[in-house]
Amino acid sequence: MTLEEICATTRVAMRHLENLEADQYGQLPGGVFRKGIARNYIHALGLEEGPWIERFEANLRSQGIGTETEGDLTQFAQNVKRSRGTTERGMGMRWLGVALLLALVGGGAWAAWKYVLHARVHF
Repeated sequence: MTLEEICATTRVAMRHLENLEADQYGQLPGGVFRKGIARNYIHALGLEEGPWIERFEANLRSQGIGTETEGDLTQFAQNVKRSRGTTERGMGMRWLGVALLLALVGGGAWAAWKYVLHARVHF
């Protein structure tokens, strides 16, 4: 298989596949992304995942690149929680804007009925 075919199959960026084939693991995205790229590559080639992932992780360690540690995953979870908290706080202002918009539309509909349509009915 060519790298172009693997890229199309896995939807992994060409530069990541090139770094993977050149054993330049430090150039790959960190953490679970690095391992996911390797897994997608292994599956695209039709290889058995277990032994190849073990080899991949052994190569990472030999290059001084650690796999995910508990501390990394904890930090990742805290960052996700922090970013979600920011989003949830912003939702209150969105709902206030929706309520204000509905009130304006309702008020406009009432005014149109009261002063335009209701006035025509009486004439």
